[in-house]
Amino acid sequence: MKRKKWYGGIFSILLIFSVFLAGCSSSTGGDGGSDKVTLDIFQFKVEFKSQFETLAKQYEKENPGVKIKISTVGGGNDYKSAITAKFASGEEPAVFNIGGPVDVEQYKDRLLDLKDTKAAEAALDGTLDGVKQDGQVLGLPFNQEGYGLIYNKRILKEAGIKPEEITSYSALEAAVKKIDSQKKKLKLDAVFAYPVKEKWVTGNHLSNVFLAPEFDGNVLEASKSPTVKFTDGDKFKQLVDIQNEYSVQPTASLDYSQQVEELFSLEKVAIIQQGNWVYNTVYDMDPELAEKGIGIIPIPNGEKATGMPVGVPNYWAVNKKSDEKVQKEAKKFLDWMYTSDEGKKAVLEDFKFIPAYEGYDVEKIADPISKEIYKYSQAGNTTGWVFNGYPVGWNDELGASIQKYVTGKLTWEEFVKQNIENWEKIRSK
Repeated sequence: MKRKKWYGGIFSILLIFSVFLAGCSSSTGGDGGSDKVTLDIFQFKVEFKSQFETLAKQYEKENPGVKIKISTVGGGNDYKSAITAKFASGEEPAVFNIGGPVDVEQYKDRLLDLKDTKAAEAALDGTLDGVKQDGQVLGLPFNQEGYGLIYNKRILKEAGIKPEEITSYSALEAAVKKIDSQKKKLKLDAVFAYPVKEKWVTGNHLSNVFLAPEFDGNVLEASKSPTVKFTDGDKFKQLVDIQNEYSVQPTASLDYSQQVEELFSLEKVAIIQQGNWVYNTVYDMDPELAEKGIGIIPIPNGEKATGMPVGVPNYWAVNKKSDEKVQKEAKKFLDWMYTSDEGKKAVLEDFKFIPAYEGYDVEKIADPISKEIYKYSQAGNTTGWVFNGYPVGWNDELGASIQKYVTGKLTWEEFVKQNIENWEKIRSK
């Protein structure tokens, strides 16, 4: 009898406890009937992957009911196809990246209005232009970035070249030939490492220098234009040709990792066409080189001096098809990342970002390349980023056709004609 009573008592206690738990669970709602919110972030920026994951863990500690799952997919065009595939699979992320007005049009049925966030309120003038539509703010800027010709200070000094004097194509050509003539003494494989395999390097960044003037550097103007003229096409050709001719070969199969890690960071080349995002990679390979040994100059457009191309590379978008609780947490996380003391510290010191928001101590911008770009920005000596206004997929085709040009499968005239036709064809649909 006693044993029966004992088991019965235990059973009663367990039953009461399970009812209590069920009651707690059913009263909270959310994922799986609990307070736990999973924030699925699908992002492209490989350069700050580990630092971003560290910051996300810090947020999880401060917000025990939140789990942040970050997926990072390589840079440039790979991300576009990856996010498209993600949407097609039905496994849609809560937070993802868009590039500007063209992406806004493509994904607008998924974009949550973020104008009520602290981050949107703190965004610097002009940084939201690419994601505003009908009074809504459909994305929050990552940061500001700039790109140009990044050079090794020691190598240029030993070659007898003053980088500040390279303000025209003829000056660049003279400097390149001078370095090339001293390759053996300077222990270089080549002057450049030109990664034509990376279609975004040519199809986005290099093309922008020569197409931006057609649209007055305005991304919205580019996004609405029915055609492109390649007015500075001959000068575009000069920069493709000189980088290709004096580069480690074959350029058509040279990728970003080889360019930055294997060649530039190991001082086997003197100059690369890249932006401030390479700093973390160079630092990981050679901290002293990253901190003291590299500089940046604008890419010349013919004989006229040009500004530094500076812009917002990408925006954070929140998927309005996500659960409302997830949407709320996504906005809270993005606000925390860009407006809290902990987040701002990470943005400046760990991500090595040039902030796109007010309230930052810009004196603490971490790396010399970003500091130099920020100086150009403060002086108003910049070129706008219009490539985020190119027709959908056009930059990818442009990059692919440059691959054909450098391998002799297309003449430059054919290249220009083909890409004008492609632009007009996509825009006419």
